[in-house]
Amino acid sequence: MVEEARLEETAGGLAPATDGWCVVNVRDGRWMTNEVLGDAFVVEGDDVSFPQLGFTIGVLLPGQSGGRYHHESDQEDFLVLTGECLLLIEGEERPLAAWDFVHCPPGTDHAFVGAGDGPCVIFMTGARAENKEIVYPRSELAMRHGAGVETETSSGAEAYAPFPKWTDGQPKTWNGLPWA
Repeated sequence: MVEEARLEETAGGLAPATDGWCVVNVRDGRWMTNEVLGDAFVVEGDDVSFPQLGFTIGVLLPGQSGGRYHHESDQEDFLVLTGECLLLIEGEERPLAAWDFVHCPPGTDHAFVGAGDGPCVIFMTGARAENKEIVYPRSELAMRHGAGVETETSSGAEAYAPFPKWTDGQPKTWNGLPWA
């Protein structure tokens, strides 16, 4: 029998403190925030990770890039829940709106940039291989949208070095979000 995880309050909200199954409402769960990169709902706790599948709910305001343009050795999939964003994928731009689904096989260059006049909420999920590889390629397109790196790197620390660190905290802009 699998035990229920014990949830603990963190500075960003509830997160599992032990392994096991759990239920947490998105509005009460652990959130991370970054003035440049947006907001992210992260269920995993500091000592508890999901080893096979990762997911995030990202909230991007217009112009926020959320992450650097990259590709990785694992499959990733995305579902826009509300709002609008711009998908940068394989050197192309694609506008996305609520209920647009994006599948990225391993090796697909991609990033998202908030668009429209309010928050964009994206459900993000990806496989987790033991020897995951990630590359942040130089892309003029991504750089024009604030989602690129000056020099190609496989180091997340290098790719995100120019930006403030993520901090625990709920989104400052709850208005316009589905759970507000």
